[in-house]
Amino acid sequence: MSLFNLAYARATGGAFVLRIEDTDQARYVATSEQQIYDTLHWLDLDWSEGPDIGGPYAPYRQSERLDTYRPYVEQLIADGHAYYCWCSTDRLAGLRAEQQASKASVTGYDRLCLGMTREERAVLPGFSETPVVRMLIPDDVELTFTDLIRGEVSAPRPDDQVVLKADGFPTYHLAVVVDDHLMAITHVVRGEEWISSTPKHLLLYRWLGWDEPAFAHMPLLRNTDKSKISKRKNPAARLTWFLEQGYLPEALRNFLQLLAYPPVHEGSDVASFEEFVGAFDWAKVNTTGPIFDLTKLNSLNGHYIRALSPAELARRVEEYAKREGRWSPQLDERRDLLVAAVPLVQERLVLLGEALPKLAYLFTPDADLVVEPEALAKAGEDAPAVVSAALAALEALPEWTTDAIQAALREALVEGLDIKPKFAFGPVRIAITGSTVSPPLFESMELLGRDASLARLRNLAALL
Repeated sequence: MSLFNLAYARATGGAFVLRIEDTDQARYVATSEQQIYDTLHWLDLDWSEGPDIGGPYAPYRQSERLDTYRPYVEQLIADGHAYYCWCSTDRLAGLRAEQQASKASVTGYDRLCLGMTREERAVLPGFSETPVVRMLIPDDVELTFTDLIRGEVSAPRPDDQVVLKADGFPTYHLAVVVDDHLMAITHVVRGEEWISSTPKHLLLYRWLGWDEPAFAHMPLLRNTDKSKISKRKNPAARLTWFLEQGYLPEALRNFLQLLAYPPVHEGSDVASFEEFVGAFDWAKVNTTGPIFDLTKLNSLNGHYIRALSPAELARRVEEYAKREGRWSPQLDERRDLLVAAVPLVQERLVLLGEALPKLAYLFTPDADLVVEPEALAKAGEDAPAVVSAALAALEALPEWTTDAIQAALREALVEGLDIKPKFAFGPVRIAITGSTVSPPLFESMELLGRDASLARLRNLAALL
């Protein structure tokens, strides 16, 4: 939602407002607010006004605005649009269970407290000392409204929604209407699960004599089996998951654009956020719940990784590794090697987290390099001769460059021992990297240097 909110605000010269809607204290998590700041900043989706930077309509936390809401609750009661309800949670739970068991056609609150005084209600069962305040939904409530994305929309009939809870906090429904009006919000962009609540919100605007904002209800993301994405079942429903996995923010932004919007450029999924803003049109937003396809995101992430300069990629890899606790102290002194080495794996990287494991052999002391047992088993019967010939050729090499290393080994192994390249260089690769699969061999040897490369070949010769 934030991506599309900000895109429209940028496209129209408006303000993108970040408000912390924390009226549900039972579900409040202290660390969530900072997580919102961190993830939005990481995605470069920065706001014009908010709790951390202030603005003309501060405060921007609803828990700090309780005195603001109370007068509007009292106005609704005085005008006959709301009433006190003293029903206990046990009575309400029993009412719901009874309605479900009887498969009642009309569900929701039964208005037992409507028109009663506290004293009259107190003599009846299921009484709670502290009342809530409910909206009095009229019989002729308007159930259709115009949506910027969907056009004319019909919503189900609402019941008498609670607008002020027993703890003195407003519900989301009242708080957002009051805040959106007082903060001069012109466009409300939210998920389609809020379509059913829109008639209630429109009633509040009309009862309080305020102009209504425009509404845009975004489609909900779906798993590949077309089920709704759940934070409890799908870790990708958390923005922090993408940070932890090593995705680039620009790739994730691009991916999120595509989830509910056609490609900006015909024939290409790649588009910057600025290009997305320049082409933004609510009419183009897809109303069908998009499938969350990680394959496409991985492809985009690989594209953006390949577009980085070696220095920038190394910086991103270091930043990621430090954040995830994967950066070792010895790497601090070998940043130049990391910058030189990342081009060896850049074309094959999908995630930032893959870089250091793929390059670990370059940063491992020669004596500590572990040759994988399965690699040793695949070295082949010619391995001792190959390693011996490689050592002889390389020890006499006058210059230690990629081209020189390749030419010397090709002459000594392919031509000298008459072994096909596929098999000739295998034992050398095992000696240098400890594995049969690695980044480009000759470039790796140039980066390691003559002494380290020869030491590793001698270590493998001893093992063989």
